[in-house]
Amino acid sequence: MKVSEIITLLPYQKPFLFVDGIDTVTEDSILGHYTFKDDESFYEGHFKDNPITPGVILTECMAQIGLVCLGIYLLKEDLQNSQKPQVALTSHQMDFYLPVLPGEKVIVHSEKEVFRFNKLKCRVKMLNETGKLIARGVISGMLKA
Repeated sequence: MKVSEIITLLPYQKPFLFVDGIDTVTEDSILGHYTFKDDESFYEGHFKDNPITPGVILTECMAQIGLVCLGIYLLKEDLQNSQKPQVALTSHQMDFYLPVLPGEKVIVHSEKEVFRFNKLKCRVKMLNETGKLIARGVISGMLKA
């Protein structure tokens, strides 16, 4: 499966798509990135005159790249005819260390802990372009082809 095919199969669209590209993907890990645009709607109210990307959006970005994109790759044999998978987040635990500002590019790295009975559990981390840790945690979800 080509990297471009993975992004096409994501069950999201703008303005709720937080994947610009996938740099590498294997059976055990994925590395991808996203740049938060200056005009993202959530900056308008978070926070007034001091926009910062909400933690729930950072978690969503990590889930889209680190869980869903990796899950699509792992389900590649089951997905047919450009079928988009069904996805449900089942749990997450996240720690945040640095803010993400408008215009900032983030890199998400995810490592598979377990993939069994269509449940995927991953250790994820988000870095800024200088390699500093923004957030890390564990995300689990169910994927169905």
